[in-house]
Amino acid sequence: MRLYLVRHGKAGDRYEFPGDDLERPLTGAGRRQARAIALQLSACDPVPAVLLTSPAARCRETLEPLSTRLGVAIETHRFLEEGADVAVAIERLAARSEQAVAACSHGDVIWGVLEWLARAGVDLGERPDVQKAATWAIDLAGPDIPLRAEYLPPPDRPVRASD
Repeated sequence: MRLYLVRHGKAGDRYEFPGDDLERPLTGAGRRQARAIALQLSACDPVPAVLLTSPAARCRETLEPLSTRLGVAIETHRFLEEGADVAVAIERLAARSEQAVAACSHGDVIWGVLEWLARAGVDLGERPDVQKAATWAIDLAGPDIPLRAEYLPPPDRPVRASD
């Protein structure tokens, strides 16, 4: 199974946003990152066949360009939301092993997955990172058998709305 674990793109400041944090949207830079992620992941092998996201608007908006590009609907799941139980997230993601999955979540959940990978002996490199708009491509041999993980830094190529 290939899992693309994506951290959402740049969003406005949580302390300055007047509404519910779940509705905090991407910034203009975050929307450009989302378009670049769509180009990046649609060129991967295998291409994601399942798109999962946290209920947060910034996560959903991060995957929308990929959804449009691939013609794949986005499923929203609470196990990917900020503060979610990482063990549950890992279990639910691994259960989707029949197809390549792209899942958009938050830094705390992604760090938790990386800690699980490290405990399992997966080489995460010298300084693992979880920058906004970055992706971890993770290969699993089974639900609790991680094989390898590769960090895909945030795409730095500017993407126009027409791309």
